[in-house]
Amino acid sequence: MNKTILVAEDEQVLRESVAELLTDEGYDVLQAANGKEAHDQLLQRPVDLILSDIRMPEMDGTQLLAHARQIAPQTPVIMMTAFGTVESAVAAMRSGAYDYLLKPVQFDDLLIKVQRALEFSDMLKTKQVIDEQLASSATFHDLVGESKSMQKLFDTVKKLSTVKSNVLIVGESGTGKELFARAIHYNGITREKAFVAVNCGAIPDTLIESELFGYRRGAFTGAMRDKVGYFEAANNGTLFLDEISTLPVGVQASLLRVLEERTVTPVGDTHPRPINVRIIAASNQDPEKLVADNQFREDLLYRLNVVRLELPPLRARREDIPLLVHHFLDKYTREMNKKVPGLTNGAMRAMLNHNWRGNVRELENVIERAVIFAEGREISVEDLPFTTEGITDEVSEDLKDALLQFERQHILYSLRRHNYDKNETAKQLGIGVSSLYRKMDELNLPKNLGETGA
Repeated sequence: MNKTILVAEDEQVLRESVAELLTDEGYDVLQAANGKEAHDQLLQRPVDLILSDIRMPEMDGTQLLAHARQIAPQTPVIMMTAFGTVESAVAAMRSGAYDYLLKPVQFDDLLIKVQRALEFSDMLKTKQVIDEQLASSATFHDLVGESKSMQKLFDTVKKLSTVKSNVLIVGESGTGKELFARAIHYNGITREKAFVAVNCGAIPDTLIESELFGYRRGAFTGAMRDKVGYFEAANNGTLFLDEISTLPVGVQASLLRVLEERTVTPVGDTHPRPINVRIIAASNQDPEKLVADNQFREDLLYRLNVVRLELPPLRARREDIPLLVHHFLDKYTREMNKKVPGLTNGAMRAMLNHNWRGNVRELENVIERAVIFAEGREISVEDLPFTTEGITDEVSEDLKDALLQFERQHILYSLRRHNYDKNETAKQLGIGVSSLYRKMDELNLPKNLGETGA
């Protein structure tokens, strides 16, 4: 499909000459005798490039540029100007024009700049497609869970997506802290800005300030050039600081200053640079305990803990396990182009009974491994890498029965753990005592279980 170029020029001879040249080169050309005509044509149809004179009646090129940036922000604009108004062209470039041409226009120069502008536009469109594909992998809808705890978190994510407040995410390893951070970023007002993820625990203490804040050439041995830090790279977007609790106390003080002053000073520089960054920090440890142990600054915690997300471990939301299993099963059968019809009932019971110390990340790895070895058949107990003592594929039960069986086993385990104290068991299960007795009835568990003579 031919590229379409809009030529806005009040000098008829020049306009028609440029249009003829571009047509001969295979472009589709639209003509406008002034900025208003060009503006009206932009409203009617998309174009791939705009060539505009700066001085035109009714609406000049600078005004047309401003409208074009609103109507078609990714369409490059090349300004044409006489030698005496070069400053106006430079000002237009600062306002978003791609390039400028001096009159009298050299046609060879015009064709080169047109080609470059169109290549640049194609690159931007390709980047946008890639960014959208990357973003779609972290959208809110890929956060999997039907449990009440997850639904409550999803509602919070929706609210956070409309603001740029700092967020602290707390949860065990593998609960999906970065996935939640990406969901907050990509589902709201920051989705078109940068998302920069940093694992604070993976950076040596001696390098972390220069990595976060950048450095100037010559700031230290080996600093051969200026380097932009993570804060500046994430400007106007989101900086995700994973394992925030591993930051040395000295770096915590520097981070606090950045958050308070909204400026960052690269190592070896004396001039602070303004930044506008939303911080999402994450920790797999209890922040308050770290403060009590003098491992984390309390004032920094206040700055980060504007809104807090507490991610539950997978063992606390076992009703989501079947949903997650099928989510990852679908993902890896498509990625590996394998046909795995599902899981046996025994395998699902084993998944429901497993402790999942590695949480969702462990479950994903188990499914990925099982898909590799179970091509053409259901995933069975034998395909699982953890102990499944007492669980076989021989019993024919549907998923509802499997869930009931797990519930029965879990309540029995809790009763034994608390010496059959019904009040304590109900408290630990997060239900009332009457609800516990009702559940025991449903699951055919004697109410006097554990009592003398029972």
